[in-house]
Amino acid sequence: MTAAVLARADIAAEACADMPALVEAVAGGAGALLIAEEVLVSPALPLLAGTLAAQAPWSDLPVLVLARQGADSPRIGQVMEELPNVTVIERPVRVAALVSALRSALRARRRQYELRALLEGLQQADERKDQFLATLAHELRNPLAPINTALALLSRNGTTPAETARYHELMRRQVDHMVRLVDDLMEVSRITRGKVDLQRLPVLLDAVINDAIELSRPQVRAAGHTLAIDLPGETLFVLGDAVRLTQVFSNLLNNAAKYTPPGGMLHIAARRDGSQVVIDVIDSGVGLEPHMREAIFDMFVQVGGSSKAAQGGLGIGLTLVRSLVELHGGRVEARSDGPNRGATFTVRLPLAPAATPSVDATPAPDWQAASIGRSILVVDDNRDATDSLTELLRALGATAFAAYDGEHALRIAAEQRLDIAVLDIGMPGMDGCELARRLRALPAQAPLTLIALTGWGQEADKQRIAEAGFDHHLLKPPDPGALMALLKG
Repeated sequence: MTAAVLARADIAAEACADMPALVEAVAGGAGALLIAEEVLVSPALPLLAGTLAAQAPWSDLPVLVLARQGADSPRIGQVMEELPNVTVIERPVRVAALVSALRSALRARRRQYELRALLEGLQQADERKDQFLATLAHELRNPLAPINTALALLSRNGTTPAETARYHELMRRQVDHMVRLVDDLMEVSRITRGKVDLQRLPVLLDAVINDAIELSRPQVRAAGHTLAIDLPGETLFVLGDAVRLTQVFSNLLNNAAKYTPPGGMLHIAARRDGSQVVIDVIDSGVGLEPHMREAIFDMFVQVGGSSKAAQGGLGIGLTLVRSLVELHGGRVEARSDGPNRGATFTVRLPLAPAATPSVDATPAPDWQAASIGRSILVVDDNRDATDSLTELLRALGATAFAAYDGEHALRIAAEQRLDIAVLDIGMPGMDGCELARRLRALPAQAPLTLIALTGWGQEADKQRIAEAGFDHHLLKPPDPGALMALLKG
């Protein structure tokens, strides 16, 4: 009768003949229990108490007990002592009161399930974080090992100029690799938080794909893959940022090359589909399990069991791809027939009206040919960073001064006429922002160009640095050409 009454109130109820049947039903999931007082005697009460005691930490199953009038009986006292989350309702009870009490219990139970989902998500995120930190440590140790070896070789006596040049080139390559890892981390943080501005212009699709192919070609060749290219015969434009779109397709090609055993087949194809353009990147690699087709785009996720095939990486490339594609109003999806049967990544982007794409023909500055005839103060608590940059500036004709803290820098500024100050931000004691304000307050140093050269690159950091009076903000390690262009004025 109660189940029928609840059904009319749109509350699904299952009637159980005895306590073992109820315990079995609870194992399949329940929103609340409604039990008559008369049932809660031995051995039913201990059985239910044991079942509720075995709940997961997130679970607190509501138990509503229909008690006889005068609900202060010893039995009810025992029930409230042995069972958690008990609500006692005296009989006779109005239907509206019973329905209201059950709806409240079910709402509370739904919140518990939401909490479970949140906890599971946090647990997965924590596991991914641990995996990411281990991967990051591995990826950073890899380039550090040859750098350390090269430094040991350079410290030997009798190193020839050719050997020295070779070791310098080795260290430069490894440092570039580490910079790319850090840049990728910063990039995915900015993009996923919507902190990236796209330069939206009509972009020729063929040009974007060809640029991506050129970026990925060394990795494709190194693995001995065959790359097939199938571009449309018509001229197609998309409205977007050419650099970011090139990044999308080079990431997909790099991903295909990494997860395909040597000598595999890669294929990139594009076609019009109504008002959209569809680009497929296909490989003959390790493939995907069905449950990975969506998860593969999540942060720090990599294909399980294929770390050797992947040859490194932080597991953020596809996260960047999805975020950038969605910023362009498109979508990306992955398909696979299963493990070792290859994968296809499909990008859909809206077409733009045909237009003449813009081309940036500005040549990159040749920093090695730069000549800087200016007075420059370099301030950083990292002595190696300060000394090496100071030596480079002196080699390029600058009058350069090195300081390792804010007080030292102010003493130099009191004695020397400066054109430029390159300041680290995260220094102990007086940080770079405070030093910048105090340098600005020196009448003898006006006008003075202030350049922040720091590892702090979040939006809040940029705002704080700008408010301190800096003219420019560069991230460590800086692009030499960009730095030299600022120093030459």
